[in-house]
Amino acid sequence: MAGTARAQAAPETGGGIVVLDFGSQYTQLIARRIREQNVFSLILPCNTPLEEIAALKPDGIVLSGGPSSVYDPDAPRCDPKVLELGRPVLGICYGLQWIAHQLGGRVERAERREYGPAELKVEGASLLLAGLPPRLKIWNSHGDHIVALPPGFRVVGMTSNAIAAAENPSREIYAVQFHPEVRHTDRGTELLRNFVLGICRAQASWNPRSFVAKTVEEIGTRVGPKRRAACALSGGVDSTVAATLVHRALGDRLISIFVNNGLLRRNEFDSTLALLRQRLGLKVVGVDAARRFLAELRGVIDPEEKRRRIGALFVRVFEEEARKLGQVDFLVQGTLYPDVIESVSVRGPSATIKTHHNVGGLPPDMQFQLMEPLRELFKDEVRRIGRELALPDVVLKRQPFPGPGLAVRVLGEVTPDRLETLRAADEIVYQEVRQAGLYEKLWQAFAVLLPVRSVGVMGDQRSYAHVVAVRAVESEDGMTADWARLPTELLERLSARIVNEVPGVNRVVYDVSSKPPSTIEWE
Repeated sequence: MAGTARAQAAPETGGGIVVLDFGSQYTQLIARRIREQNVFSLILPCNTPLEEIAALKPDGIVLSGGPSSVYDPDAPRCDPKVLELGRPVLGICYGLQWIAHQLGGRVERAERREYGPAELKVEGASLLLAGLPPRLKIWNSHGDHIVALPPGFRVVGMTSNAIAAAENPSREIYAVQFHPEVRHTDRGTELLRNFVLGICRAQASWNPRSFVAKTVEEIGTRVGPKRRAACALSGGVDSTVAATLVHRALGDRLISIFVNNGLLRRNEFDSTLALLRQRLGLKVVGVDAARRFLAELRGVIDPEEKRRRIGALFVRVFEEEARKLGQVDFLVQGTLYPDVIESVSVRGPSATIKTHHNVGGLPPDMQFQLMEPLRELFKDEVRRIGRELALPDVVLKRQPFPGPGLAVRVLGEVTPDRLETLRAADEIVYQEVRQAGLYEKLWQAFAVLLPVRSVGVMGDQRSYAHVVAVRAVESEDGMTADWARLPTELLERLSARIVNEVPGVNRVVYDVSSKPPSTIEWE
């Protein structure tokens, strides 16, 4: 996304919903709920220039929530003329407060803040709240409230403490103080559907089939009839779906390159090559560059530096192999929306979380044009695209694996010995989770080697050995995640096997942190 509207585009004919982000932790959920209506949605920073927003010809605009107060001097703002584009606008939480503040209403610090559940009482007829019951449970997260609405607005919903919904139908401006995008709000999806399909009259035409057709056509147009592309293929869901999409557009003019960076799971290089070549019929070149990557990581402890070095060396190795193939013009990667959001500060005042090697780790002098056909998609959407492309479950149901591989699961310096320790522990986690029938129910389950040692007693002797953390999470798209409540019997087996079968490990801990505040990966 690179922080601009141009990197992501709505369909060429325009349409869809633009979500302007004021820094809310729920902004991605707004986009997802809109896409669940089969309508394209696009997140842009709140300070995106008005001409870029208008050029997308959106059917409607949503103003997200945010942690700031509209009356603060440094509060995030968007161009006020967003309200004059002739497109329906929906403000959510901070979005409502910004609208009220901008149009002559009054917003003040609430004496009684509203965080968590509340009850909405619908007052009068409303297009936005049409079909909803007169009372329903909602989810609040605000410390300010509306004291006076701007001229022309009317209240259509209240809680016991504050104005909860307001609208000005003549200007097609609608707003709520609560968060309809979260699951804690009853029938929030219906409210968003009323706005997207009813008020905005957006076309519900954004689905896997239309995405594949549109993307294949766009790839063919961009590459032209003679130029060639090479895909950075790992065998995971993202890169495999990306390669299959591009292959459908270019045929034999796409060559995939699978680089063994020495940071893969046990036996993963050989098994993945066989899968890609024999099951999927892709033209794949396997490159063993493990020694180069491990040498590049020698002595490196900082996780961001690990990611930068892995990303930069990957491109160099990729360029070397591509030159052996003749003229190659494009580098295809399986970058997803969460990668972009977490790597680049594109969400108004939101901060960069971490550099993804395939987003922020690429060198500026790279010789290829970058092609990222999945850049607009969340993980579960990629799986649906894969099903549309008839990819097998062995690919589509594979758990996500980080681009930098085990380098971000070996905390501290990455060495051959520490990698082997982690591989052995990770293999046990994989086997036991599979055996328990939980692999496809979990978003991810893996082991992490910690940069600490602990005292233990093994064979009646004192030991001072490594600590392994086990991480298992449940998620829909990777943007948020909750730690998995694994059966205690499974945790017991994991601990016993890792301590007994992995040399140099005497302690196993289980990670019970959710995202946020933690990330799924430890680095």
